[in-house]
Amino acid sequence: MTGRVALSRWARLCLVVGAVVVAFAVVLGAAVGGARTAQLVSNFGLCYAAISAAVACLLRAHQFRGRMRGGWAFIGLGVLSWGIGQASWVYLETFRGVEAPFPSIADAGYLLMVALTPVGLLIMPSRTQALANRVRSVLDGLMVAASLVLIAWIFVVSPLIEAGQDTALALYVSLTYPLGDVVITTIVIYMLAQQRRRGRTFSHLALVGGGIVAFAVSDIAYAYLNLKGEYSSGGITDIGWFAGFSLILLAATKPVPPATDEDDATTDGGQPIGILLPYVAVLAALFTTVIWYAKTGHSNLFVAYTRSALILLIVGRQLLTLRENRDLTRTLEARVADRTAELFASEQRFHALVQHSSDVVTVVSPEADVLYQSESVQRVFGYPARVLTGRRLTKLVDPESAVRLAQALRQVAGRPYATTVLELPVRHRDGRVRQAEMTITNLLSDPSVAGLVLNTRDISERKELQAQLVHEAYHDALTQLANRALFRERVAEALRDRIPSSSDDVTVLFLDLDGFKEVNDSLGHLAGDQLLVQVADRLRASVRDGDLVARFGGDEFAVLIRADHDGDDAERVAQRIVEVLEQPFGSDTRDIHVQASIGLASASKLGEPEGDGAEQLMRNADLAMYKAKSAGGSCYAAYHPDMLAGLVARLELEADLRLALERGQLHLHYQPTVDLATSEVIGFEALARWQHPERGMIPPAEFIPIAEATGLIVPLGRWVLREACRKAVEWSAQSGGRKVKMAVNVSVRQFDRADLVEVVAGILAETGMPADQLCLEMTESVLMTDTDDNLEQLLRLKALGVTLAIDDFGTGYSSLAYLRRFPVDTLKIDRSFVERLGALTDDTALADTIVQLGKSLGMATVAEGIEEFGQLAALREMGCHFAQGYYFSRPVPADEAGRLFLDGADAVR
Repeated sequence: MTGRVALSRWARLCLVVGAVVVAFAVVLGAAVGGARTAQLVSNFGLCYAAISAAVACLLRAHQFRGRMRGGWAFIGLGVLSWGIGQASWVYLETFRGVEAPFPSIADAGYLLMVALTPVGLLIMPSRTQALANRVRSVLDGLMVAASLVLIAWIFVVSPLIEAGQDTALALYVSLTYPLGDVVITTIVIYMLAQQRRRGRTFSHLALVGGGIVAFAVSDIAYAYLNLKGEYSSGGITDIGWFAGFSLILLAATKPVPPATDEDDATTDGGQPIGILLPYVAVLAALFTTVIWYAKTGHSNLFVAYTRSALILLIVGRQLLTLRENRDLTRTLEARVADRTAELFASEQRFHALVQHSSDVVTVVSPEADVLYQSESVQRVFGYPARVLTGRRLTKLVDPESAVRLAQALRQVAGRPYATTVLELPVRHRDGRVRQAEMTITNLLSDPSVAGLVLNTRDISERKELQAQLVHEAYHDALTQLANRALFRERVAEALRDRIPSSSDDVTVLFLDLDGFKEVNDSLGHLAGDQLLVQVADRLRASVRDGDLVARFGGDEFAVLIRADHDGDDAERVAQRIVEVLEQPFGSDTRDIHVQASIGLASASKLGEPEGDGAEQLMRNADLAMYKAKSAGGSCYAAYHPDMLAGLVARLELEADLRLALERGQLHLHYQPTVDLATSEVIGFEALARWQHPERGMIPPAEFIPIAEATGLIVPLGRWVLREACRKAVEWSAQSGGRKVKMAVNVSVRQFDRADLVEVVAGILAETGMPADQLCLEMTESVLMTDTDDNLEQLLRLKALGVTLAIDDFGTGYSSLAYLRRFPVDTLKIDRSFVERLGALTDDTALADTIVQLGKSLGMATVAEGIEEFGQLAALREMGCHFAQGYYFSRPVPADEAGRLFLDGADAVR
């Protein structure tokens, strides 16, 4: 688009310049306004035209690099020197009012253009040529120049000499103008002939050449009139100079098209005009001299010498051409020999490749008669090539393969260069059946082949590898059972084949081993893998041959049962699997006991499936499995729609919990802790509460397990800790610095995080909470899982200065050894031991034992769930330190908790 705009602007410039040239010619030709006006218009017009053309050439030189820049720069300097000479002429003739002498200082500027312009043209870049071509180009240029000089001598120089001149200097200066123009014109014409219309700068050179021709006409007229003493500025002679500068201006401003590959693709053979131009010029010169001799009847020494020089140049060029032809003949002979050797080597190479190729190449007729057989057939299929040549190929394979082969040959025989591919079993000479891939190509129309080409290769190993890869993609690597992908495909296939109105049914059993993780953790993964292999063997033995057993990964298995009225129903199969897996499994060191939880889901109870029926049936079995596991394991459970409803409700609750954390819908209630010795409120336990915008208050027993299972307990616990510490600091400040003991529950999932200590320390620093006023409560499971890692975490927390407490003590499995090892400060007696205090029961003895154990270990004890005065009295008698319960206060919002703390013990008595 930019190139079109530039070309459009240049076209408008051409119109303007053409109009100015026409106006200039009219003024000078018709002498409009008189001779004086014509003289002024000529002098100033030529000066302006020369300087404008020079500036345009110099600006064009600035746009290029290298030789192109230098060429335009010299042309511009030559034109500028002419303009300076013309300015000198204007100064003498117009401003001084004197007639300019000949020669004068103005001629120095004019003649400098004759010297600089050829240099610029010769600097212009041209095609890269060989040495012989460069020599021929020089000879051609000399022939053209000599011919033009001879013609110029006859028509221009000789008349000028005859006209006479007062001084030799004036004569030489007068002759320099036309001869210089002849040289410049020769250079331009030859460069144009070399480029023709393939070069990007052809049109630019053509414009420059047109300008030089216009210059030459005016220079010849100027020299002739000047020698005759009849030249005066303002005549029609000046029109040629003005037109010449206008053409050079247009050449310098014309846009240059972008380079293309075609610019570099020219060859000497593609330039007949450039080759014939020297001969045309010589013929023109000889014709001119013949006419001149006939007209004048006498000879001239310059003409004779010039003709002799032309003859010598022609002889030199012919000798060069003869040498080039001889070299070309030798080169062609060498190339033919090399090409012949290359073709022979290529033929030998092709023959070797065919004979040693892994493909068997066979050429047959449309009737399947073997015309050519490569030797590679013996290496691939064991048959010598001579045994097969001349026989009909369809009789060498089995009948079914023969029919398929004949059809394939007919398919491609009617279409030249058509191709088809088929796979056939081919019997090896040793009797083995090999799988072969055969590519048939119709080369009947190729005279060097004239047949149907069969490229055959043995793909038996590839087929075996493909079968192995398919097996691996659809089977478990450890047990060789089907994997989830194959199981799902078979379930979908069974559902498609099932007839709903019949007694046929499709049932999926989803099985999960109970206690497998403990086997892996205690005996190692190798023992676990051996156990899984044995489980797979027992499952295979427990089902019918038509049923499919699969392993989904880990300790998850599945069974697909297609039941009918003659077979075992799914529940019997499930019961049999439970009983089989209850038998101990042998290992290298001991017997292993594992059990299985099995979920059943039948297509008959699936109803109208929503979406993928196979996935839905497998999901239902998975849900039923979790029902069996929650019942204690080593049993099976059938799917019921309520299970899905419970799962959906759980997922919805989980999503709502995430939103609640983001939107701040959770808040804290605080249950006071009372010192039984003083009956004062010494602190609180922070308890999370969730006020759902639609479902109202959701008990912690519903959302805390979900938070534990999903990992949301980590951000929830962080928020609870920060909010509880902030409130404790606030209440302590309101009470005049009275200490508030704030207890916050920490889950096992939080202990799994390596940054727990850093989080606690950061919140203490952020809220300004004293570390000794914070109590972190944990269940006994923290002591029993990842013991060493959790011990390290507890020691680091203890180093911060916080208090550590075991919540619901007595309901877990912690031992006295763990209590001595872990840095625990407080034992919280579970409410199940407190609720029956006051009667002489075992619970009373257990509660008293826990209190005494705490005292012996130097730990404080806190009783939970006190609701009656009798329970309070019994705990005081035991020596329990602190208590919580509805007897004192229910968990209350932050405002009420603050008032309880500020009012002291009276609020809870």
